[in-house]
Order: sequence, then C-alpha cells, then structure tokens
Amino acid sequence: MPYVNIKVTKEGVTAEQKAKLIQGVTKLLFDVLGKDPKMTSVVIDEVDTDNWGMAGETITARRKKQNPAKEGECAPQEPSECFPADLCIT
Repeated sequence: MPYVNIKVTKEGVTAEQKAKLIQGVTKLLFDVLGKDPKMTSVVIDEVDTDNWGMAGETITARRKKQNPAKEGECAPQEPSECFPADLCIT
C-alpha cells in the first residue's frame, strides 16, 4: 500500500492543483510500479515559509534576499517563470 507525502510551501496552492497532484502521483505509481490506485494514499502538507529552511535560512528570508520585489511591483505568477521555484514570489 503506497503512501506518498508531498510537502509544499503554504502559498496559495489551490484545491484544483492539489487534486491534480493526487491524481498524477496515483497514476504514476500505477504506471511505473503497477500499484493499485485504490490502495494508494497521498497526503499534501502545506508548510509556512518561515518553517521551511534551506541552506541555513528560511524560505521567507531567501525569497526576500534573492527576489526583492517591492509592493506594487510585478512578481512571477507561474512557477515556470522563475528558477529555482523556491525563490519565486507568488
């Protein structure tokens, strides 16, 4: 019985996006490993950027330092507009 835990930063992931993640992971496990979709569990945890660290600092601090968008300025709206994705302001 596969169990998959997806952790993402808490920044507006929609219910539709979560449903797509759950469907996609379930299909991937079936396609690659032949796992029964009825037995596959997927959990999505949203973590505040203050509680997620990388390279010794929070994601909140990294984003402010790497991409200092000011209020009223345009910031990337899609993850594909920015790489690495952990530095996007959405």
